[in-house]
Amino acid sequence: MKSSVVSGLWLFSQVAEHSSFTRAAKALHLTTGAISQQIIQLEELLGFTLFERHSRGITLTTKGGLLFQTAQFHFSELKNTLEELQTETLNNEIRLKLTPSFAFKWLVPRLESFHLENPDLQVQIFAEGALVNSELKDYDVAIDYGLHPYRNKNAELILDEQLLPVMSPKYLEEHGWRKASETQAQQWQQATLLHDAMPWDKAPRDYEWLYWASVMGLDVKTDVGHFFNRTDMAMSAAEAGVGIAMARMALVEDELETGRLVSPFKPIEANAGYYLIINTQCESTARFRRWLLQQVQS
Repeated sequence: MKSSVVSGLWLFSQVAEHSSFTRAAKALHLTTGAISQQIIQLEELLGFTLFERHSRGITLTTKGGLLFQTAQFHFSELKNTLEELQTETLNNEIRLKLTPSFAFKWLVPRLESFHLENPDLQVQIFAEGALVNSELKDYDVAIDYGLHPYRNKNAELILDEQLLPVMSPKYLEEHGWRKASETQAQQWQQATLLHDAMPWDKAPRDYEWLYWASVMGLDVKTDVGHFFNRTDMAMSAAEAGVGIAMARMALVEDELETGRLVSPFKPIEANAGYYLIINTQCESTARFRRWLLQQVQS
């Protein structure tokens, strides 16, 4: 088959898909006249008419309709094959999308073990925004934090989260929290609450403190204090003695172990967790998943 026919068929499928020379021209950044001329040339090469032209636009002829179905199927198959081949070519690289807090506090300290076990694989970490947009398929693997049940049914829960109010040792001593009970309303009125205002998309900015107070049976005004778009920033503010942060246990292990942050409370279940979403199914992402689950279990 001549290359002119192949290119013409692709152009024909675009016009048929848009049902308009004008809309196809706009999408392809060509002029309507150029599109029309190329379709006429293709019809001359094929020996039959593809479109009926009329005042209201264009419609496929019977032969044009049959050709469009065939062309659409084969171009779709070709696109899928190319994507698979490109994925196989680049399968030593894993594009990982996650939140900066989880990357900084949990993943990065463990990542060296993955490189030691998988020296042939490279992990490209994208942790630009406070929230993970898993709808935009520009990743191989994503790790997102969200409520149970998670909005994406194909996501896999890898780590259940717990919540714990934390503060610096100095803050605890100066404000009498070592002797505090959860029912001392005056202390809560004087406390400076530190929030992750964006735990997930469209969450109320005081959600985690409000949820904790509700579970604990406390009548505490929670929509006060300082608000951050990342939980690690709230934890850093707590470490500096600014107030009390609502920490997630997976992200505060080191601070509690070293005593940089302390708490007079016990953790509670967060009814939320970290979910794994695999967009590219291949051996590389399967190996990363296995390693990730091993890290969680250990």
